[in-house]
Parts: sequence; structure tokens; C-alpha cells
Amino acid sequence: MPRVKRGTHRRDYRHKTLRRAKGFFLTKSKLNRAAQEAVEKALRYGYVGRRLKKRNFRSLWIVRINAACRGADISYSKFMSGLKRAGVDLNRKVLADIAVNDSAGFLALIERAKAALQAQVQ
Repeated sequence: MPRVKRGTHRRDYRHKTLRRAKGFFLTKSKLNRAAQEAVEKALRYGYVGRRLKKRNFRSLWIVRINAACRGADISYSKFMSGLKRAGVDLNRKVLADIAVNDSAGFLALIERAKAALQAQVQ
């Protein structure tokens, strides 16, 4: 089996790790092993954080829609059910933006949802 001298590959790997660890505290930004562990942990936190961000924004949108619905005497779940029955295909991000910035438009959506719910009852 031939002898492998790692040379530039090893140096590039370490430089990449230390570049990513720039700004970390003490040996985590200076020594390769400590930096590698810190970088791996930071990347895991970043991965999880990106998913938590999606979860947090969705719950924020739901809270905003619910607050606007309660002002018009309808619950969030009834409103969403009414929109689906009425064939209005808007996601929660857009609905939350309409609820905050365009109250007249949101009231029109609430009326459509209520009408669809009434039609379903009869």
C-alpha cells in the first residue's frame, strides 16, 4: 500500500476549520481540535435554529390572525375552516400581513369565511 502524505490537504482542512471558528473564545479559535468541536456544535445549533425559526414564525402568524379574528367575533379555527370551504387559498404569512396592514381586506375575508360556514350548515 502506498504511503500517503497529507500535506496541503491537512493544512487546507485545518485552515477551513480555523476560519469558521474565527471569533470563538480562547482555544476554540486557535487550536484545531477544540475549534473543530466548536464548529461542529455551532453548525448543529444553526441547523436546529433554522427549523425553530420556521416554527416560531408560523406560531406568530397564527397569533396575529387569531387576534384579528377575535376582534370580529370568530375563532381562528372557524375562520380557517371557512376560508378552505370558500376556496380562498392564502397561507398564514399572507393572512397575518393582511390582518396587520389591511383591516378592511381582512374583514372581507372574514365575511367570506362566515358565508361559507353558513352555507355548509344549511
